[in-house]
Amino acid sequence: MIGILVFPDFQLLDAAGPISVFEIAARYAAADQAIKVLAVTPGPVRSSSGVEMLARGLRPHGAISTLIVAGGEGVRTASKCEKTLAFVRTMARRGVRIASVCSGAYVLAEAGLLDGRRATTHWGRTRHFLSAYPKVKLEPDQIFTHDGPIWTSAGISAGIDLALAMVVEDFGEEVAQKTARQLVLYHRRSGGQSQFSSLLELKAPTGRFGALLTWAREHLDAPLTVEDLAEQAGMSTRHFARAFIAETGTTPSKAVERLRIEAARQRVQSSSEAIERVAQSTGFRDPERMRRAFIRAFGQPPQSLRRAARVG
Repeated sequence: MIGILVFPDFQLLDAAGPISVFEIAARYAAADQAIKVLAVTPGPVRSSSGVEMLARGLRPHGAISTLIVAGGEGVRTASKCEKTLAFVRTMARRGVRIASVCSGAYVLAEAGLLDGRRATTHWGRTRHFLSAYPKVKLEPDQIFTHDGPIWTSAGISAGIDLALAMVVEDFGEEVAQKTARQLVLYHRRSGGQSQFSSLLELKAPTGRFGALLTWAREHLDAPLTVEDLAEQAGMSTRHFARAFIAETGTTPSKAVERLRIEAARQRVQSSSEAIERVAQSTGFRDPERMRRAFIRAFGQPPQSLRRAARVG
């Protein structure tokens, strides 16, 4: 049985997305798989949109094989609810596969399930999550993570990607691909793909390293090593790296790659400039290196993005 844990002011798609994935996958796999919505207080549970879901109570169902915790505006209250945390911990002790969608990671973190594990959450919550749960190995770039029986996913729609990855584990790649096509998804994103929305954080940088990021954007054809950035910031390399991660939620090298990806994407989509030339001028140097970065960020190589832009 798939259990979907919700709470007042949960994000509707966090629950509905995985529900649809598991429903369709079970049909293709000819599997008898029940899906139940769960909550501390049984009955109608109001989402942040006002739409309600009918939930069962948090009884320790022995039939639950997977528990998915939704996120949403009400997650702060839910993550402090002892009944909720106790239920999640009980399921973990029983060996249930447990996942969170978006800010649902706060519930898993409060329950202690993410300590020492790789995890992710919505990019907009990175700074707060890092400061609140320093024992968690947060990977803010990832669409979803899988560390043992504990899964976490990024913002909202990434819950669909996470559920599809679980379908691969349960029923195989063919069923997952059929499910994705039924959902009319252009492609199924892998867990290693970056949260593209996180690029937006660096477009108009503010805060302590705003000026540095602006300078880096203007010098993308330079090496821009951590040492280069630290020198420009007037800091030692070690102190700079730590401070940068604490401020931005990502490493200096990943931030530089994001800046290069965005600059390269704009040129790929808006011009007929040779891919090799774009790679050289944006600091990737090697077109293959740029191709791999595009696939991580967008799930597609540069040539595919260019073709799509021309068709559009």
